[in-house]
Amino acid sequence: MMNRLERLVELRDKLAMAISTCDSRRDLAALSKQYRETLREIEELEGEGARDDEIGSILAECAADGESRAVRKSRTEV
Repeated sequence: MMNRLERLVELRDKLAMAISTCDSRRDLAALSKQYRETLREIEELEGEGARDDEIGSILAECAADGESRAVRKSRTEV
């Protein structure tokens, strides 16, 4: 029996194949949207959504300071 992550990976692969052979713009838009949503779910299950990166660090720093903006005065001074 396949778990959720395995099913999502299988769906991702099928969607990628369908996208590569799609001729209809309308269908391509729907397939692309589903593909992005599937990738997002896979990342959430794998924990990739919480990975540390520069933008994530900046946003976390602002959140910790109680600020809603991403640009810090100390980062913009010359």
